[in-house]
Order: sequence, then structure tokens, then C-alpha cells
Amino acid sequence: MNWAALALTIPIYGVLVKIGLTETLTFVSGFVFGPLQGFITGLLIIIISDLFTLAGLWTPFIAVVIGMLGLLGGLLRRFKPNPSIVFLGAAAVALTMISELLQNIWFAWYMWAFYMPQTAFVAVLGTVLVGGVKSTVTALINNVVLFTAVAPTIIKALREMVMPKTLAEEKAVQS
Repeated sequence: MNWAALALTIPIYGVLVKIGLTETLTFVSGFVFGPLQGFITGLLIIIISDLFTLAGLWTPFIAVVIGMLGLLGGLLRRFKPNPSIVFLGAAAVALTMISELLQNIWFAWYMWAFYMPQTAFVAVLGTVLVGGVKSTVTALINNVVLFTAVAPTIIKALREMVMPKTLAEEKAVQS
């Protein structure tokens, strides 16, 4: 999808790239396996995918931001081990807003430091935040839909695969 987006106009690029499973899989990894594993998953998803698309100065920063979604997924599990759809939707909104804000701040700094050092950083940041609204809305819709429609199924399947059966379940199966 990134290659198709690169072939199209720049305003469409931000929208197309925001449609995907990156954030959902990172969150689920952290939620099921723990904060560290979630962080590593998010980090590697970005680093490996950028090797096949277009790695740049942003890759380490974006990898850390996406990794934080996995870390936070692992921490949220401690508060809500059996999340409802509403909880997952709220998590999607909160984590997406944090992620988008951090990515926009980084992009504003990058533009300011390398292309517009004579412009006040606040002006560059404001322009980036306004320009990123379409991308942020797309990411919000994508993540809310996937966190509420796909994540519960993946969480359940992974838990069944990796969590050992309790003694009572094993006895029930043997009878």
C-alpha cells in the first residue's frame, strides 16, 4: 500500500498510509504478551516495513512512537484484563491521538530544523497540526474500527494459543 501511496499525490499519501493494521497489531501484542514485547513489536514493524518502502530520518522516531502503543497496550491490560468494546474504542482514540500528536510534533521539528529555521517553531507546528487533520481523522477511524472489530478476536485467539489450560479445564477435557 505504501508504494501505491508514493505513486499518488502527497495529500493522498497521508490518508492511504493511515489505513492498516500496524497500530492494532502492536497494541494487541502488548496487550497479550506484555509491555516490552508490545514495544519491540511496534518498533520492528516500522523498521522492517520502512526497509521495504522508504526509510529515512523519521524511521527511528516513528518506530519508538508506534512501539509506545504496544507498551501502553501492555500497561492497559493491567487495568482491564478483559476489555469491552467500549474500552478498546476509547483506547484506540486515546492512543491514536497520542501517536498522531507525537508524529506531528516530530514532523514540525524536522521541517523547522532543516527547511524553515527562520520561522517560529510554533508557526510551523500549527501549520503541521492543521495540515495533519485529514490524516489524523483517517487514523482515528481506522484504529477505532480495527481495535473494536478485529482486536478482540485476535486477543482471544492469541490467549487461547499461549495461555496454558487450567487444571479444571484439562480434567473436563479428559472426562
